[in-house]
Amino acid sequence: MAIRNILTVPDPLLNKKCREVEVFDERLWTLLDDLKDTVKAANGAGLAAPQVAVLKRVCVIDTEDGFFELINPVLKSSSGEQTGLEGCLSVPKRYGNVTRPMKITVLAKDRFGEEVKFKVKGFTARAFLHEMDHLDGVIYTQKATNFVEEK
Repeated sequence: MAIRNILTVPDPLLNKKCREVEVFDERLWTLLDDLKDTVKAANGAGLAAPQVAVLKRVCVIDTEDGFFELINPVLKSSSGEQTGLEGCLSVPKRYGNVTRPMKITVLAKDRFGEEVKFKVKGFTARAFLHEMDHLDGVIYTQKATNFVEEK
């Protein structure tokens, strides 16, 4: 387990679409453990593999609802709407309002390749979708309005 360097904009890797995970082995487990250590050290709510220069469909979310590992996640349903301020470890000291669904259902794989289903809402739903966007090369700044800069 290690803390990895987090890429920041304008690094071009952040805009790349990630590949599906096909092998569920110790290399994947190390990546998941490193993502967990890195997001905790950075005091973030989530972190996606491309943010640490790994172009695989892997992300972790760490909110008041718990710690989640998502491999090859797919949004299955959404409802409601919420708008709130988002930031990103890859976009330091910049925040913007983003509108996202209030409730979502996501299908993914766990670290062993087993299918898991998550039904989350509120801030945790926001964090899931923010990290899932990273897997498609989308950064929240492409969806945000009313930016605020931290000094």
